[in-house]
Order: sequence, then C-alpha cells, then structure tokens
Amino acid sequence: MTVMVQGKYQLKSLHEEIDLFDRKLAHLLRYQEFASNADRDAAARHLTTKRELLVRAARQMANDGVEYSESELPRSFRTEQEAVATESEAAPATAEQAVDAPKRARAGRPPSPYAGTSLDFQKGLQEYKRKKKKA
Repeated sequence: MTVMVQGKYQLKSLHEEIDLFDRKLAHLLRYQEFASNADRDAAARHLTTKRELLVRAARQMANDGVEYSESELPRSFRTEQEAVATESEAAPATAEQAVDAPKRARAGRPPSPYAGTSLDFQKGLQEYKRKKKKA
C-alpha cells in the first residue's frame, strides 16, 4: 500500500480538486435537468459529501503546517476582502484588455476564460503571426 507524502504540491492539488467540485456543484444546480427535486438533491448531496472529504483533508494539512499560497486557495475558501484585493490587483490588466475590447467585440468572440493564465495561448499566437508577417 502506498503512502502519499503530505506536501505543498498535494495541498495545491487538493485545492484545485475542491475548486473543481465547487464548479461541478454550481453546474449541477444551475444547468442539469432532473426528473424531480429529490433526484437533484441526491446528486447535490453526493457531490457535497465528496467535496467535504477533500475540504477536511486540505484543512488538516494546512493545520499541520503545510505551506500554501493564498492565490492557490479555492474561490469558496477566500474571504470577501481577499476577493476585493485580487480584483484591485487585476485592474491594471483589465485596463489593457479594455483597449482590445472593441477588437474582440468586432471579432464576435467572447473573452477567453484563460486570459492571464498559463493556458492562455493568444499572446503566443499573436507573436507568431507578427513574426510570420515580417518573414
């Protein structure tokens, strides 16, 4: 039987999983259709139970002294003050995006949910197009 080492990377993975379960639960409650409210409640209870196990494990690791970054916390763990601070830090980035907003509106594409993350490919694509145009 393998024993998982409790470290900051496992805690980060737990936080990501908790955030995933939060999103799954929100999707289930908003968009999925069920035959009855009892079925909806049972499905929500099932997801909530799984999420609570992860929350307990993550909180236990944090109480044991495993280090983590505040930015890695799931959105449901963050307080309102932290959310306001995060939004104010993101304000300069949104000012740059506001300049590009008319271009995106004309293109008919919604803004990418990955903008500013490691999954954002738009910047690399624009650089590639500029290099290709010069050549």
